[in-house]
Amino acid sequence: MAIVVNMPRLSDTMEEGTVAKWLKSVGDKIEEGDILAEIETDKATMEFESFNEGTLLHIGIQEGDTAPVDSLLAIIGDEGEDISSLINGGGGASTSEDSSEEASVTESSSDDNEEQGSGEVPEGVEIVKMPRLSDTMEEGTVASWLKKVGDDVEEGDILAEIETDKATMEFESFYSGKLLYIGIQEGESSPVDAVLAVIGPEGTDVDAVLNNKSGGSKKSSAGDTKKEESKSTETAEKKEVAKPVNDGERIFASPLAKKIAADKGIDLASVSGSGDNGRIIKKDIENFTPSAATAAPAASASVKVDNAIASQPVSMALPSGEEGTEEVKNSNMRKAIAKALGNSKFNAPHFYLTIEVDMDNAKASRAQINSLPDTKVSFNDMVLKACAMALRKHPQVNTSWNGDTTKHHKHIHMGVAVAVDEGLVVPVVKHADLLGLTQIGSAVKDLAGKARNKKIAPSEMEGSTFTVSNLGMFGILEFTSIINQPNSAILSVGAIVEKPVVKNGEIVVGNTMKLTLACDHRTVDGAVGAQFLQTLRYFVENPVTMLA
Repeated sequence: MAIVVNMPRLSDTMEEGTVAKWLKSVGDKIEEGDILAEIETDKATMEFESFNEGTLLHIGIQEGDTAPVDSLLAIIGDEGEDISSLINGGGGASTSEDSSEEASVTESSSDDNEEQGSGEVPEGVEIVKMPRLSDTMEEGTVASWLKKVGDDVEEGDILAEIETDKATMEFESFYSGKLLYIGIQEGESSPVDAVLAVIGPEGTDVDAVLNNKSGGSKKSSAGDTKKEESKSTETAEKKEVAKPVNDGERIFASPLAKKIAADKGIDLASVSGSGDNGRIIKKDIENFTPSAATAAPAASASVKVDNAIASQPVSMALPSGEEGTEEVKNSNMRKAIAKALGNSKFNAPHFYLTIEVDMDNAKASRAQINSLPDTKVSFNDMVLKACAMALRKHPQVNTSWNGDTTKHHKHIHMGVAVAVDEGLVVPVVKHADLLGLTQIGSAVKDLAGKARNKKIAPSEMEGSTFTVSNLGMFGILEFTSIINQPNSAILSVGAIVEKPVVKNGEIVVGNTMKLTLACDHRTVDGAVGAQFLQTLRYFVENPVTMLA
């Protein structure tokens, strides 16, 4: 079925785009992730990737032409498919009736704007809208504001942390000025393009700006601004006391500060922040020294309690604790994970196959490889490489169910499950079968680091054809995973254990690891899955074959 590709909104202020160059021609085969065109926005010229596969059937905007956001850019589908209805109905060739209707709507809009005011935003004032930070994002949640009303904002400053359906990402300001208004409070969710903030010169009438922009009444905005200013004053007063930044519900800290604190075992609740709005930053963690003052009162209290207990008769009364529950709002990422895994588990008929692999040669080979200068390879890297090579020999596993058809992927993109604070993300190592072990190791390390520090781009988590999930580092011996659709299979990797094994008729000490393959029975039959695991076992048990 043909897919209509519209002119994307590549920046928060983009209203129209110009096609600088087409990198594909009509009739070309398109793979997911291919660069379709270079598009000029109001800020830069950016490469635009395809999120679909098929044949490029139609180009709606020629090189050098400019068109509004959401105009028909291209159509991708099956070769020979009839797309005349899409071209005529998708904005490619408007009828005279459409044009007259469009003109009347424009006139009506003009009349409305005249009634509501000029509708023009004063010079130097910028309305910042909720950005679309991923291709599937419909709404975003403000996790934390890093600036408050009244703060000076420079271009490039981080305004807020925003939760999308894929990750929590830092959102930079494209403008300089005063933060005059915050439209979405922390913890609140709003659709893409909702008013997020207003930046401009001090003294700007924000109420008038919002009324002109939205065409609606915003009576409460002035009051909200006053509340924000009052809040800012209170925050400034509290900051002078140098107390830890903890409102009883969440602690404000940068992602890097959280990671360093976790590594050092530091409780963020006991750290005072020196960043914007009292936010805990990297240097606060590095300079933090645990105070011994809290230990003395605790010891003193313990002595008093012990004395009090000793002086009282022993009571046989059973302790009575308090019952309590806390309801925590689900993040957009958690909702997306629940929806995706639920759809996979309930729609795809899963079956599981498990093998036990001899890891003696793998351990010896890894030790030899890592003895080389500037070389570091993990067992997970070896499994990823082995999977990529096995997929090349068993292409039926490298497929996707598509209703009436099955997609057979010519490329091999390995998804790697990575645990982050908010849940689980799956960065993708592209063309893993063409990479060496050290290249795979470097790619995984880089992507995992970006994911944990909230720096990973949505494009780096898209397009996987097979996924690997490894819980071996947690001591898990064997487990099953839910397929990461649209993949047809996912491999679960357990821990390497030392145990008695039989070799050449004798019981000796060996190292083994269990691998479990979850398959979608719509695309992968039991025999196909079993043959894939046999090939995978061969590569893992004989690492020299992966270096050839």
